[in-house]
Amino acid sequence: MNNNDQEKNKFDDNDEIAIIGINGRFPGAKNVEQFWKNLRNGIESISHFTDEELLATGIDPDLLNNPNYVKAASIIEDVDLFDAAFFGFTPREAEITDPQHRLFLESAWEALESAGYDSESYDGKIGVFAGVTNSNYLFINLASNEELMQSVDSFNIFIGNEKDNLSTQTSYKLNLTGPSINVQNNCSTSLIAVHLACQSLLNGESDIALAGGVSIAKLPQKSGYHYQDGVIHSSDGHCRTFDAKAQGTVFGDGLGIVVLKRLDDAVNDGDFIHAVIKGSAINNDGSLKVGYTAPSVNGQREVILEALALAGVEPDTISYIEAHGTATPLGDPIEIKALTQAFRSSTNQKTFCAIGSVKTNIGHLDTAAGVTGLIKTVLALKHQQIPPSLHFEKPNPEIDFANSPFYVNTKLSEWETNGLPRRAGVSSFGVGGTNAHVILEEAPVVETCHGASLQSRPWQLILLSAKTSTALETATANLATYLQQHPNINLPDVAYTLQVGRRAFEHRRIVVCKDLKDAVNLLKNQEPERVFSNHWQPNRCPVIFMFPRQGSEYTNMGRELYEVEATYRRHIDSCAKILQPHLGLDIRELLFPQSETMETASQKLKQSDIAQSALFAVEYALAELLMSWGVSPEAMIGDGIGEYVAAAIAGVFSLEDALAIVANQGQLQLLKKVQLNPPCIRFISHVTGSWITDAQATNLNYWSQSLQQTENFSESISQLLQQFEGVFIEVGPGANLSTITKQHLDINAKQHVLTCLSQEQLSDVSFLLEILGKLWLFGVEIDWSGFYTEEQRHRLPLPTYPFERQRYWIEAKKPGKNNNQTSGSLIKKPDIADWFYIPFWKPSLPPVQLNNEELLPEKYCILVFIDECGLGINLVKRLKKQNRNVITVKIGDEFQQIGESEYTVNPVNHQDYDVLFQELFKKN
Repeated sequence: MNNNDQEKNKFDDNDEIAIIGINGRFPGAKNVEQFWKNLRNGIESISHFTDEELLATGIDPDLLNNPNYVKAASIIEDVDLFDAAFFGFTPREAEITDPQHRLFLESAWEALESAGYDSESYDGKIGVFAGVTNSNYLFINLASNEELMQSVDSFNIFIGNEKDNLSTQTSYKLNLTGPSINVQNNCSTSLIAVHLACQSLLNGESDIALAGGVSIAKLPQKSGYHYQDGVIHSSDGHCRTFDAKAQGTVFGDGLGIVVLKRLDDAVNDGDFIHAVIKGSAINNDGSLKVGYTAPSVNGQREVILEALALAGVEPDTISYIEAHGTATPLGDPIEIKALTQAFRSSTNQKTFCAIGSVKTNIGHLDTAAGVTGLIKTVLALKHQQIPPSLHFEKPNPEIDFANSPFYVNTKLSEWETNGLPRRAGVSSFGVGGTNAHVILEEAPVVETCHGASLQSRPWQLILLSAKTSTALETATANLATYLQQHPNINLPDVAYTLQVGRRAFEHRRIVVCKDLKDAVNLLKNQEPERVFSNHWQPNRCPVIFMFPRQGSEYTNMGRELYEVEATYRRHIDSCAKILQPHLGLDIRELLFPQSETMETASQKLKQSDIAQSALFAVEYALAELLMSWGVSPEAMIGDGIGEYVAAAIAGVFSLEDALAIVANQGQLQLLKKVQLNPPCIRFISHVTGSWITDAQATNLNYWSQSLQQTENFSESISQLLQQFEGVFIEVGPGANLSTITKQHLDINAKQHVLTCLSQEQLSDVSFLLEILGKLWLFGVEIDWSGFYTEEQRHRLPLPTYPFERQRYWIEAKKPGKNNNQTSGSLIKKPDIADWFYIPFWKPSLPPVQLNNEELLPEKYCILVFIDECGLGINLVKRLKKQNRNVITVKIGDEFQQIGESEYTVNPVNHQDYDVLFQELFKKN
């Protein structure tokens, strides 16, 4: 059967799974991009060690002359490094945690970010399916330190090293609420994890799933292995899959994770799709084979046939197979025989399907082997190239490639297609007989709705954040470099991905840019006029809207917003239609006049009824636009006509009634027809200078007098400033209210004051995006779904978080050493009273004799760090008796101000001290 034309780019099958994120660390490659470069260039990344290197790691010198000791291994770098603080580990917790668990945790975070998702803001369930090799770090490094093992809670060691805790620890640290399953099936572990993740997605248990595996099998890493004839290890440190010289494989280290999602959801959500899993299957050989560790033709054939059937594709549409390929004289022929039997069920074609194995490049990664082969194949589909399988010269004599559907691909080849989408199969077979096979297809060409993806604002808001200031600088530099390296990337999609697909940390930065060149320049040079940063202190940040009075209006105010922002335009249009019968004109002709009518429009805007109507429309539309972006006011204040806008936003009267009142100058005969309601958002009365009451808001006389009365805005704003530490936004043209508000702030004020429109700005859109970015800098949560209501954006794989890794490592002790003669701090103390300690601050100078009051100046302020033994409290009491200004700091979980002069800090978090002293400096 050949329905090639019908199958082209078909992706409406509900059983298909999209791969939306990939991440990994492999021998010779710290990331997926370097991994692909090595693959396409045919690089072997198996390390061969010198005698000096082996001796330096403690290898027995007698081994070096043993002809059966192979001085090779497949390793990854920096397994001793970890960003413990990022994930909330103490240094000791990090040291006693298996590096496999630590690396997997970091990579899981990176994988989700590469897919453009933040687990905190994602409202679906994210599952984890993964496996890990036995913890040699526990058996070799930790267990050899007897005193350490005695001094540390055994349960904590269990959590950080036991296989059962890999996925669940990841779910805990990343706050993932889908299924968290640890998979253990030897070599086929990680591809089985992929299959189980697909099933979880199809069953609706997960909405996104992480699947993969990690293996750091040998410590010390720079060590060889003993070769024995007939065993799976290679005799020469090379993996010669399918070749006549193949004698075994080289085991090594690596890690791979894929992020999966139902295909229809991925398409609808604008995800970046690397490839599609059309079907997958797993089974077991049973007992009908030579032995427990032996492969089985029947088992492998059946799992391949089942995967093909579930995928709904014919074998002759598969053009590449990523083989398990252990390079053993027995295993390779069995694998080809099983594949041939599966393909021969429906086609007699010969040598049409390329075959290869990533093990020839990097060795056998054990529990991470299956997902590594999958990632290699996904990259080949993306780049439409098949990388070479290495070390193949002459086939194993038991393999008849010429009469099979397969040929070994020995050079980089363009992946040609005859009209069908490119498809591949990936196999992984484990010791014990559990087999897995996955059918992949290249990503579909996703048609965008009416070209909506091409529509975007002329300016883009770039957000960056990190847990530390140094990480923020690294993230900024990484993004600039990435954008330079990808000159054809879609900048609006970059902005979107950074907004919705990254967690917002305390150290924040925003950039508003016009195009890619502008973005790179700003990120590199960080011009202070256009690049803004802030160290946000976690707290509530209420928003207060301020609506200005007549006098700030001008022609063309908000014109670019009207042209670009559909929400703003819709509300301006609505106001114009309501006002037209009252004013006898269309205010849009005055707001956005043609050049030849500019002077006339400017003169008409000076008329009181028209000016107030136009100003109301602009302020109301601006408020509605901000609220559609999630910027909702907790309180409002309006000056003159601005109070009517506040009342309309608060629901005191309908938009129609409000505009009728404004256009008719608040005439009482009109007001009698108005329905008045208590406000649903509090606002200050500009008549009384206090919060408007329900009685006032629903009183006709109040509103008939309001337009004619003027009160002191300066006094009214003072009340709001006393009650709110947040952001005050002037929602309208000009900066009159903002200027007055700023005059009330002292140098230590915690309020921020912003304006929305300025006649001096060249671009209204750029200016408002900058304001939106500053709101985010100050801690206001933005509703990005509302922000992108009129756009169809897509997530992109962008640089992930720049972890600030440090070395956390317990060195293994050499056998024969007296392990009892170690640092006394590790020895278990016999007396339980010596098991505990209380952290305290050690004084750097002798205490001042407090009885001598002349030693302290009149306005001296004393900072006291209080212990939990009573000494600090007694000291504070004595100081207060002498009428001294005292600031106290207690031990707590985090930095927090708990009183006017009382704080808590976490003693082990140095950032808490920085924040404390910043606060004290602000208060002078």
